[in-house]
Amino acid sequence: MTIVREHSSVDLPDAYATRAGHRADLMEMLDFEPDTTSFYAEVVAGLRQPVKTLPCKFFYDQRGSQLFDEICELAEYYPTRTELGIMRDRIAEISALLGGHCRLVEYGSGSSIKTHILLDHLTNLAAYVPVDISRSHLLRSARRLACDYPELTIQPVCADYTDFFDLPPLPATCLTPPLLGAGGLHEQSVGPPRTVVYFPGSTIGNFLPDQAREFLAGVVAQCGQHGGLLIGVDLKKDPRILHEAYNDASGVTAAFNLNVLRRINRELDGDFDTDAFAHYAFYNPVIGRIEMHLVSMASQTARIGDELFRFREGETIHTECSYKYSLHEFADLARSAGFAVRGVWTDSEDLFSVQYLTVEE
Repeated sequence: MTIVREHSSVDLPDAYATRAGHRADLMEMLDFEPDTTSFYAEVVAGLRQPVKTLPCKFFYDQRGSQLFDEICELAEYYPTRTELGIMRDRIAEISALLGGHCRLVEYGSGSSIKTHILLDHLTNLAAYVPVDISRSHLLRSARRLACDYPELTIQPVCADYTDFFDLPPLPATCLTPPLLGAGGLHEQSVGPPRTVVYFPGSTIGNFLPDQAREFLAGVVAQCGQHGGLLIGVDLKKDPRILHEAYNDASGVTAAFNLNVLRRINRELDGDFDTDAFAHYAFYNPVIGRIEMHLVSMASQTARIGDELFRFREGETIHTECSYKYSLHEFADLARSAGFAVRGVWTDSEDLFSVQYLTVEE
């Protein structure tokens, strides 16, 4: 782990750069970014499997993060706009359940678009900790937020949130909020802030069920006593809606999927012919998940360093799964990990849900 002081080399529009001033320049980041050795080991291990796989977390280099932001704007991709609608319509109820004086930790923060809704409504927020595996994307987003919320303590962490990592220590000034008493504003000892993890989107669906349980149990451990989790959970629905969401007409999802091979070529000395692979996504109703693959369009070989991998025509690399849940299925999963569901909000068509869970006492 290293502590990195954020520098002005991260490009922002002039208006943001001017507003940032010394506030953003003083920002420090905890850097747990996985090294190339870890990337290489996981890619090679996945491609050696009888059914070849690549971990979906490796989608998110700088280009991959940009492509995912584009996906979120697509007409076919309902999760982002639906979740945003839920957050905007129900934010009063959501913020009331979360309460004041908490530290908000966002896993996979990306561009932090949905986060603005929370930050605008949570009172006495002790700190905001965005966590993302894409270092440049994280720093750019953190600087923008520092401009928009100049009084908020922002502590970016570059990390793979599926692995254990330490949260940055809170500054002493964040440990006790100012409260309004009879004589005006004064400091009152109310104990340290609760930790609330924010995990928007449908990313929990990327885990196999046993992995999801293990991941949620890890969130319980990181939140600790009185902690909570605000999470986006995609719901089961008409398979035609799902098919269109993962096979957009403009091909952005295909480019996002193929970008992982380009990243391997660039960072691991690979020689994948990306034109010889095609994006393929489908819904498996038996196990309730979308599967995303890269299909080899011909018999071919690809090299990564000294490793050689052979592909038959039609053979696939499984790059992502996205499980869809019913409300009772997810409640059972959360309970098995040590969480209790305290609030559930859905859209009018029951496409998506936002749920608030608390650590069971």
